[in-house]
Amino acid sequence: MSTNTILGFDFGTKSIGVAVGQAITGNAQPLKAIKATDGTPDWSLIEALLKEWQPELVVVGLPLNMDGTEQEMTQRARKFANRIHGRFGVPITTQDERLTTADAKSRLFEYGGYKALSKGQIDSVSAVLIVESYFENQLFSE
Repeated sequence: MSTNTILGFDFGTKSIGVAVGQAITGNAQPLKAIKATDGTPDWSLIEALLKEWQPELVVVGLPLNMDGTEQEMTQRARKFANRIHGRFGVPITTQDERLTTADAKSRLFEYGGYKALSKGQIDSVSAVLIVESYFENQLFSE
């Protein structure tokens, strides 16, 4: 397994959660969520994140229905991932993100009660869970 950096995104139409992870530890930390207008972020903010962290890979959460079928947001998240690849040329993968928002809320609640549950924080902790589940899948697929 490589020791490089992975940037994770939890795509949303109003807010896009962001996390950075290190493959060597298999852990990720939340960064500040990016505001979006109907799913469109300020691309200069994404570019700045890519320049700052220089990830080997970008992982975008793929929101699927509980039965694994796709929904409208699945297509929008995939389009967001393709746009990052198209604009910046970084390798992209997607990661099933079912249940990450619920997990993020419970994790934040453990740390800070209801005060910790701001939308941007939930989205970025969801991005942490997306990156960490990507790492777990890599471990099991080797």
